[in-house]
Amino acid sequence: MLKSPRKLVTKWVSDTNLRLTGLIIPLFLFLIFFSFHSSTWNGFTAIYPVQQFISNLPFQKAAKNDAACKNELLRSRIAVCLVGGARRFELTGPSLIDMILKQYPNSDLFLHSPLDPDSFKFSLLKFAPRIAAVKIFYPKPLPEKESYVRVLTAHNSPNGIQGLLQYFNLVEGCITMIKSHQQRNNFTYDWVIRTRVDGYWNAPLGPENFVRGKYVVPPGSSYGGLNDRLGIGDLRISTVALSRLSLVPHLDSAGYTNLNSEAAFKAQLTTLNVSHVTKRLPFCVVSDRRYDFPPTRFGVPVAALSSMGPLSGAKCRPCRAACVGVCVENVMEKVEREWSWTHWRNGSLELCDAHGAWDKGWEKIFDRVAGHKYAAARKRIGSMKMGECLRDFIQLKKRTAHWSAPPEDRYSSLFLENSVTNYREIRRIEI
Repeated sequence: MLKSPRKLVTKWVSDTNLRLTGLIIPLFLFLIFFSFHSSTWNGFTAIYPVQQFISNLPFQKAAKNDAACKNELLRSRIAVCLVGGARRFELTGPSLIDMILKQYPNSDLFLHSPLDPDSFKFSLLKFAPRIAAVKIFYPKPLPEKESYVRVLTAHNSPNGIQGLLQYFNLVEGCITMIKSHQQRNNFTYDWVIRTRVDGYWNAPLGPENFVRGKYVVPPGSSYGGLNDRLGIGDLRISTVALSRLSLVPHLDSAGYTNLNSEAAFKAQLTTLNVSHVTKRLPFCVVSDRRYDFPPTRFGVPVAALSSMGPLSGAKCRPCRAACVGVCVENVMEKVEREWSWTHWRNGSLELCDAHGAWDKGWEKIFDRVAGHKYAAARKRIGSMKMGECLRDFIQLKKRTAHWSAPPEDRYSSLFLENSVTNYREIRRIEI
């Protein structure tokens, strides 16, 4: 049967389009080839607009900008300020070394930490590329001045206002160490990265997180203020951001009251005219704390370490995910966005049931998620002998430009104490 004229015309147009497509694609590829490989061939000057078109595509521009930024950062001096108690450093330490310190060869590590039964785990830092200063100190109570009591609140702080003061002192102590190192060596850092000992990184810290004139913080986990689990900025901005303790009286004069850590941090930047920007970052805070499950509006979602992320500093632990997919959607849509919320769409978040202790067999879960290298570090700490601990700390001290810490044998005694005590059941201070 003969086809109708209309169908014949439609078929002819379709076939013609197909043939034209078949001609255009090879021709386009041909032009691209010569635009990149025949730049000195005068006979193809008409190709240069094609090369210009390709180079102006958004992904090409982004790639060039990232490359230029990374090259600049590789030449920059960067101080990495690491604060907090050792806790699960056998899980987090290797990722900090790989994903931050080794990404930027000109970076110097500054560690500021209170002495506790887990401090011997810092022996893993002997594998860090460059160590400028280590300060491990005997913790002692800080005076709770009237201005501190007016400005800060003990609500939701595991150790009340004292816990906040201890945390602020840790952070500010790190910028003091950085400035002392600059003075001793007569130079100035271009950038300061402030992060936490208990942060686990599952991807490198990218160059896009260094923004001129802005202080970069993660989104989510803001608790009515700004997420204070990591910050990146130049030296001037970082000095303001890290002066957590000495600026409390300034907040008092400005009339602020009843602030938690995150709210105080936001007020600090606001009153001193420091602009900030949020960037999603590939790390989470490994936590032993227990939280209700499923989390309510003002609850705390605890991410499974296996989550794709980026988790931007959300609490996490190695677990068998108790909530995925639609379950996560149902939970996270109820969580207050300005409180403990974190990004969860596109399968980026899996949740643990964190109302109890870590899952039995969490070690195997961690090893599977983190990979062979990080599993080896965990096992190294787990099977370490006292003599090894002592030798590692001596080696760490030799590699550190400025050392301020108790004698090495103190870590050996802590190691022994840790070995004979089930330290996982010790109630830790988490601030």
